[in-house]
Amino acid sequence: MGKGVGTLYGVSVGTGDPELITIKGQRLLQEVWVIAFPLGVNQKQGLAEKIIAPWITPNQKKLPLYFPYVQDEQQLKQAWKEAAEIVWEYLNRGIDVAFACEGDVSFYSTFTYLAQTLKQDHPQVIIQRIPGVCSPMSAASVLGIPLTLGSQNLAILPALYNVTELDQALSWADVIVLLKVSSVYPQVWKKLESLNLLDHAFIVERATQPEEKIYRNLRHHPNLGLSYFSVMIIPLQDRKL
Repeated sequence: MGKGVGTLYGVSVGTGDPELITIKGQRLLQEVWVIAFPLGVNQKQGLAEKIIAPWITPNQKKLPLYFPYVQDEQQLKQAWKEAAEIVWEYLNRGIDVAFACEGDVSFYSTFTYLAQTLKQDHPQVIIQRIPGVCSPMSAASVLGIPLTLGSQNLAILPALYNVTELDQALSWADVIVLLKVSSVYPQVWKKLESLNLLDHAFIVERATQPEEKIYRNLRHHPNLGLSYFSVMIIPLQDRKL
């Protein structure tokens, strides 16, 4: 606690393994009294809360924040605003808050929207971001492959809802990463089959988590029931057309 406005720390906590947190991130999680994190689906424990469990104590204040898993912009904005006001109640009293963010705080992160909303409604807010490990890096590490080499071009595409973006990336990228591929896996599988790329694509599900699964040679896996935390890596330099 301190005088004036508290600081909001966006702490990247990685993809599942609690040790994939920077020393700085771990220190802040242990020094700050209020620890915020996204509430899991159906009010259950979320990934970020699981990751930080070894690093926090019962004496710290847990602050689960609700962010709906929907596409409706108005519903999302309302949730961000409500979460921002909950956090502001502490910051405005001079209490620092650490927001535990799965992956990296700057990489397709809910924290970005929370921070933007706070900055808009309370311009005096102080925000610091602590970087960390994001899912493409974790997926490459568990596969035991480099994500990129030399002058290769990397394309990272989030939550595709059609294959148009994939078509565009195929025209220029050397390596393509598809995040949250579960929602479009059947369409992506058919596209890769038509281009003879299935033998060289990989999927990592829940990278660095206890439930981690790796799928190689996707030709044998046309109907995977993948979870939300699934990443596909397509190294195009190995394609056989």
